[in-house]
Amino acid sequence: MATEILMPALSPTMEEGTLAKWLVKEGDTVKSGDILAEIETDKATMEFEAVDEGIVGKILVAEGTAGVAVNTAIAVLIEEGESVDAAPASKPAEAPKAETPKAEAAPATTSAAPAPAAPRRDGDRVFASPLARRIAAEKGIDLAGIKGTGPHGRIVKADVEGVKPGAAAPVAAAAAPAAASAPAAKPAAAAGPSAESILKMYEGREIEEVQLDGMRRTIAARLSEAKQTIPHFYLRRSAKLDELMKFRSMLNKQLESRGVKLSVNDFIIKACALALQEVPDANAIWAGDRIVKLKPSDVAVAVAVEGGLFTPVLKDAQQKTLSALSSEMKDLANRAKTKKLAPHEYQGGSFAISNLGMFGIENFDAVINPPHGAILAVGTGVQTPVVENGEVVIRNVMSMTLSVDHRVIDGALGAQLLAAIVGHLENPMGMLA
Repeated sequence: MATEILMPALSPTMEEGTLAKWLVKEGDTVKSGDILAEIETDKATMEFEAVDEGIVGKILVAEGTAGVAVNTAIAVLIEEGESVDAAPASKPAEAPKAETPKAEAAPATTSAAPAPAAPRRDGDRVFASPLARRIAAEKGIDLAGIKGTGPHGRIVKADVEGVKPGAAAPVAAAAAPAAASAPAAKPAAAAGPSAESILKMYEGREIEEVQLDGMRRTIAARLSEAKQTIPHFYLRRSAKLDELMKFRSMLNKQLESRGVKLSVNDFIIKACALALQEVPDANAIWAGDRIVKLKPSDVAVAVAVEGGLFTPVLKDAQQKTLSALSSEMKDLANRAKTKKLAPHEYQGGSFAISNLGMFGIENFDAVINPPHGAILAVGTGVQTPVVENGEVVIRNVMSMTLSVDHRVIDGALGAQLLAAIVGHLENPMGMLA
């Protein structure tokens, strides 16, 4: 029986992707677990595994096609001696128009667990391959009572072939596509003038139109949503870095033989991780109708990449040494720049850091990346006159702004968290305890 291979959801909120590369060709025989293609999401390039066995009868979506919606047919799988015509007719996916782009409706950091190639059973929803659904529908089998043996617990052909018809579920329900429960995509901007009206305004001027890729569309949608739905407020403090710079220099001399060089950002990550443990009520996220408090300090750090940014997450940062944090951060940043991060490496966390000090920025306000409860915007250290004990001295002062979600963290609680961060940065030796 011919069956369609559908564009998979490789992250919890993925709605479309780019079919970067086919690793099979028409006529190839595949079995469950074989790698069929490489799929690009807005965050990473991931491999897509087959969940059924058969012959690749026809490839419907060509390599390099962008904007392929989840659950769109991308190929047809047939059995020996079967015709491709036996499969339902499907049209190849078309890239979305620039003026009505689709984007992921939720941030990439919504879950700490890696996203499966095929979703698991969730509540009353049953996840099965299209072929397994068809066989079950023909036999009148209720898929809800079958345990899947496919990747990540998905029900496949072999699971239903030997099952005798029992309490039959409605055929329409058994054959319902997974797309029915997929959330509707949100536009990159909720309101504003159309692309046509903007272009008309600049008629006669020399311009260049840049089509949005998946990452930029997602950034536009998520941050627009964040500013519209999250009640931001801002707390500002400065930290004197003189002791930290001396301590860092001493440690780097000792670590030189191991090839380790600590950055100021490594100390900031550690300071935030420890502060979240000291002010546990601030180690929290907004979850729609409740607040979820995290026990570990999972700290996300913004990394600039071509065309956008990633926020890889350093999990259990409070338990790791400065050298371990430094090594892990370098690895995550390097792989972020080549889109080689797995979903569980950039999803999750309760708190984020955005450091623009290396670009000479003295201070700025960062936008919270939901569902995080707060983000720390870090500026560069500046030589500043400071009054100490009635005397004016020059200190290396770094400005920080804590953007806080008022639904999760109130003013006094945010102030405690920021004070704890400053305390660790001004007394860095305590971070080794």
